[in-house]
This record gives sequence, structure tokens and C-alpha cells, in this order.
Amino acid sequence: MNRLLQVRELGQQIWLDNLSRSLIRDGHLSRFIHDDGVSGITTNPAIFHKAIADGRYYEEDLAALRAQPLSAEARYEALVIPDVQSACDLLRPTWEASGGDMGYVSLEVSPALAHDRDGTVAAGLRLRQAVGRDNLLIKVPATPAGLGAIEDLIAAGVSVNVTLMFSLAHVDAVAEAYLRGLDRLRDAGGDLTRVMSVASLFLSRVDTLVDKQLETQGGPARDWLGHSAVAMAKLAYERYRERFHGAGFERLRAAGARPQYMLWASTGTKNPAYSDLLYVEALIGAETVNTLPDATLAALIDHGKVSDTLSQGTEHAAACFRALDELGVDMDAVGETLQADGLRQFEEAFAKLLVLTE
Repeated sequence: MNRLLQVRELGQQIWLDNLSRSLIRDGHLSRFIHDDGVSGITTNPAIFHKAIADGRYYEEDLAALRAQPLSAEARYEALVIPDVQSACDLLRPTWEASGGDMGYVSLEVSPALAHDRDGTVAAGLRLRQAVGRDNLLIKVPATPAGLGAIEDLIAAGVSVNVTLMFSLAHVDAVAEAYLRGLDRLRDAGGDLTRVMSVASLFLSRVDTLVDKQLETQGGPARDWLGHSAVAMAKLAYERYRERFHGAGFERLRAAGARPQYMLWASTGTKNPAYSDLLYVEALIGAETVNTLPDATLAALIDHGKVSDTLSQGTEHAAACFRALDELGVDMDAVGETLQADGLRQFEEAFAKLLVLTE
């Protein structure tokens, strides 16, 4: 059987971490969805920069937009929103068949708004209206201001993909923001069944930074090289199970609320010494999402080993975190450093993207 379909049978969704007009018009995205069971799309400024810079299908529209008195950001949105709408339409049957559990496309608010709660909310509401599709996720970073915006958007009935999470502290803060938003939506008489959220925990970058700290120590510290990110994901999944399958969520579940699924992001292996499926094979489990760049998706299809692994090795994951703490690796501080770095990278990619549309 197709390995992607095997993963889906185990309850995990595979999303594609890519979107371009070429993928849509050349039929590749349709084949991923219908033949391989890909059930969602994630995007970011770097993805759209590559799509527009390299894609042959944007030139005519971009030339027409440059003739109009629009800002660079408005031109960018005019270019990518039709792509997002097309992807949403391709995934609409998946969304309908799953009752709204699958079939989503993510579109990110401007990284310039990462520290602006009200601005993020306004942008999220505007983008949702502009796209006009039920299976859209507004992508919001897990910054302090972003946490408030997540709560506000959920309270307004907007589905959200929370991005740039790098620690268990981020996992907890994001889940609490989601729950507060659901409480407000329910208290206002809103329809909780229409809301979806995923919490995107970035993995490969965690190993990259933690490994650097461990390598400087040498000795026994090297035993934990390449273990920190998978351990973090397994511990995050334990917290997810406790939070969303415990008594505390029963009232919201009864009102139609969905759990906020964990999404494994940054799953392309950066260290060539590690398996190209390090962040895939060890993290397959129910009620989760793994979003894969093209190369990792191809590797999974070609030689992936598929089994229900996510709930295995939790004791080893806990031991890893205890060892890291004893070695002086502050995983919360790692998370804050990586979130700041990730935001800066998205800001740079967004700036380059706007230059393309000037």
C-alpha cells in the first residue's frame, strides 16, 4: 500500500509544506490529494517567494498588477490568494468528507504583525474574508502578542494554524489561548463545530541548536545528539492527550469543539548524518499532522517505515529532557531563541517577496 495512505490509516494527516501555481496547474497537487491522501497544505513567505520567483505562471498577472496603484503587499496578496483559493477548492471534498477535520490550507499574516495583537486579528479577519473558503487556516505566530490574537480569532470563529512553536512552554501557552478562545466563542453562542486549529511545533531547528550546545561539552553529552526534537514532540503529544482527552475538555467537546491537533513542522532533516525521515517515522500517531516539504514527502513515499510510533519511547523522551537539564541545556530558552530567529527569517523572506512585486 501507498505509505502515505498507511500513515493516514493510523490517524495522522500528511500535509504538503509547499504551494505554487505550478503545483496546481500542472496537476501535481491534485494527484497528491487524490492518489496519495495528502490532506492539507501549509505555506509561509519563503514558500511563496520561491513560487513567484521561479514560477512561469505568475509573470502575466504580476505585470498587470504592477500597472495598478497598489502597495507591494497588496500585489503579493492578489497573486497568492487565488492559489490559496484553488488549493482550498481541491481539498474541499476532503474537508467535507472528514466533517471538517481535514482538508485545510494555511495562509500566514504578515510577519511584521508578530508583536501586534490587534493588527494580527484585523489581518486574519481580512484574509479570511478575502479567501472566502471554509477550509482556510489563518497562520499566526506563537509570540506573546500572537497568543492574544489566537484567542481573539478563535473567539471570532476563525480557524487558526499556530506557527513558530519551539518548546513545551510554547505548546502549553498556545493550548491555553485556544481554550480561552473556545470558551469565549461558546459563551457568545458561536458554533464551535466550525473552528479548527493546529499547533505547529518546529523540530529540526531544535536539534540543530541543541546539538551545538551538546557538542561543546563532549563526553556523555554527545549521547543525546539528535534526540531533543523527537523527545520534545513525544512529550508534547503526552500533554495533548492529557489536555484534550481529559475531564477538563469534556464540556467544550460536548459543545462541538475539536482538540487543537499537534502539527510537526520543520520536518526536513538538516543534519546529513541523520535519517532523512527522523522527524517522520518516530512521530506517527493519531490526531496529529505532519507537514512535509517535497523532498521529505518523496522520501516517505519511497522508503518510509510506517507504524504507530508516537506513543512509544515516552520514558526515553522524559529521560532525554532530564539529561538535557542536568547538562545545562535550557529548553525553554532554546525555544525563545529559535522563535526569534524564525520570525526574523520569515520577515526577511517576506521583505524579499515584496521586492518581487514592486
